[in-house]
Amino acid sequence: MQFSNTVLEIIATCVQDAIEAEKNGADRIELITAFTEGGLTPGIGMVQCVVAAVSIPVHVMVRPHSRSFVYDRLDKDTMAQEIQAIAKTGAAGIVIGLVTEDRQIDTQGLAELLPLAEGMNVTFHRAFDELGDQLSGIQTLLRYPQINRVLTSGGPKPAPQAIDGIKALVAAAEGSPLRILAGSGLNIEGIADFVAATGVQEVHFGTAVRCGSSALAGIDPVRLRALADILHHDGV
Repeated sequence: MQFSNTVLEIIATCVQDAIEAEKNGADRIELITAFTEGGLTPGIGMVQCVVAAVSIPVHVMVRPHSRSFVYDRLDKDTMAQEIQAIAKTGAAGIVIGLVTEDRQIDTQGLAELLPLAEGMNVTFHRAFDELGDQLSGIQTLLRYPQINRVLTSGGPKPAPQAIDGIKALVAAAEGSPLRILAGSGLNIEGIADFVAATGVQEVHFGTAVRCGSSALAGIDPVRLRALADILHHDGV
């Protein structure tokens, strides 16, 4: 089975991560800080250095804190400033996600923030997994052509336990520019079967390609290369 079109996104938390990711087969980087908190916005100096260090696309997390994905006025003002700063670095995209208290997508927040990222790729991150109705959420996101991917595990469980849900999301987005980027709980050994079962065209890896599977360790080049070889060559 061929997986040559499967895009591999790797989490990076520093310049060395980004360099190792590119060297060992990553197609794209999600740049974050505070890995153990689910990822927060990295410092602008880090963004500048990573963008300068690699040639693959760098998508930067825009998340002001880890308390929740429900943001007040001060949070959104902070996010606006971060997006404007990131846009000046040459980063290819941003990664954002906003929900309301009643577990809907915060469309008002998106309307405020998306214009600031004009010309950049936009990923709606795993705030999506807190929605009450994910298929309805896909329909909402389809109204925003600027959002071209959704990072999701198909709900609150790890992605390998939500194959049917992810497959349904892929079907809901079919024929649109919106891609389903599957992440959380994926492993190298099962990735070929997962891609075949769900139909996803993009996958997102973090701890599974790090030394000792630790969020605080560096990228393991052997594991990352093995993963890239599966996704970019023959599969199993």
